[in-house]
Amino acid sequence: MSAGASGGGGSQVSSDLAAKLNRLFDIVRKPNEPPMSNQAAVEKIQEKTGVAISATYMWQLRNGSRTNPTVQHVRAIAKFFGVPTAYLVDNESDERIEAQLGLLVNLRDSGVRDLAARASGLTPDALRGVAAMVDAARKIERLPPIAQIPGEV
Repeated sequence: MSAGASGGGGSQVSSDLAAKLNRLFDIVRKPNEPPMSNQAAVEKIQEKTGVAISATYMWQLRNGSRTNPTVQHVRAIAKFFGVPTAYLVDNESDERIEAQLGLLVNLRDSGVRDLAARASGLTPDALRGVAAMVDAARKIERLPPIAQIPGEV
């Protein structure tokens, strides 16, 4: 294998990592706000994991100019974003994780995540009441009813 061919493979891995990091940054942003800055992210990563990463290093990972992060950094980044470490290092995207990330984007963009966060910790009876209110609002808005998921409140 020539050096050029090998370099192309490394470039693909780095662009995959960069793309995944940028997607995660976009997903954690709040609706109608810009993505989190590298500085804010590394501060939160250190706060959550105890692992220090510089904002410059994060920028280099996100733009693909740094291609071989340490295992410690990958684990810390994955923990912060709530994804398996393998998601960041495997070339093959896990379809299940991609589907969950897509759902998070839809929830964030539709404002549903805010409603879900407000409902967090409510009793089952209170959740049934919230569900009834949402059903009534959907009816007023002339939206189709949502089938209840078996086993859900």
